[in-house]
Amino acid sequence: MTRKLSIIGMPMDLGQMRRGVDMGPSAIRYAGINERLKPLFDEIHDWGDIPVGRPEVVIDKESNLRNLDLVAEKSTLLAEKVDEVVQSGAFPLVLGGDHSIAIGTLAGVSKHYKDLGVIWYDAHGDLNTAETSPSGNIHGMPLAVSIGLGHPLLTEIGGYNPKVKPENIIIIGARSLDDGEKELIKEKGIKVYTMHEIDRLGMAKVMEETITYLKANTDGVHLSLDLDGLDPSDAPGVGTPVIGGISYRESHLAMEMLEEAGIITSAEFVEVNPILDEKNKTAICAVELMGSLFGEKLL
Repeated sequence: MTRKLSIIGMPMDLGQMRRGVDMGPSAIRYAGINERLKPLFDEIHDWGDIPVGRPEVVIDKESNLRNLDLVAEKSTLLAEKVDEVVQSGAFPLVLGGDHSIAIGTLAGVSKHYKDLGVIWYDAHGDLNTAETSPSGNIHGMPLAVSIGLGHPLLTEIGGYNPKVKPENIIIIGARSLDDGEKELIKEKGIKVYTMHEIDRLGMAKVMEETITYLKANTDGVHLSLDLDGLDPSDAPGVGTPVIGGISYRESHLAMEMLEEAGIITSAEFVEVNPILDEKNKTAICAVELMGSLFGEKLL
């Protein structure tokens, strides 16, 4: 079977307040994504960027959500493109952009699976709603939206919800959760490996358990990797860094184990902000992790 990769840039910074993350796709391309992944695929097609433009910040009066209409509009465009890529038989790789882009990615992917699994590799849970969010920033809500909780403009993108069942989600690397998120995790039974579990069990064990669980319960797995899941010493160019994160080497091991398991069917790498970075270090890290995810070997 021909191994095809389709790259989609989503230069959106509408889900939060720190400018610069819209340049994430450009930074990742500049870091050499095509050159790095070319030997690993038969075909690579870069579709360029979904048009986002430079709209002004608008706060929805009823929900207090920042840029609600615009995020819904742009997420719909992304969902349509991802859907098209999946139908073509290619692997969709989306470059962010803030983490609100996952709303569109999952809307485009999950319609092709009965039981889609999601690995949320992130310092945060992104399980807030308008009621629990301290900020009104939608980049803290995409996982909640994808399980059907949130504003209908977001949950109904693609014409269906939920996009994923709570029991099919595994969060890896969490170390900053709001009170409402903690309650929701317990209520919905979402599986979470915090930094405590990673330190105690080791990344190899965490990934073994994750892979075993998802293999048994899902028919496809989406990887949503926020670069702030890594420690800021390895990935400084992110909008919401949290110290004490996953190491560079642990992250490579995680990607290598996912590649060996052969379970990942779509992926996105988000929250690369070159304005906050050091010599494009975070984008380079993202590209190197993609290499491991897609089968790059030392020997």
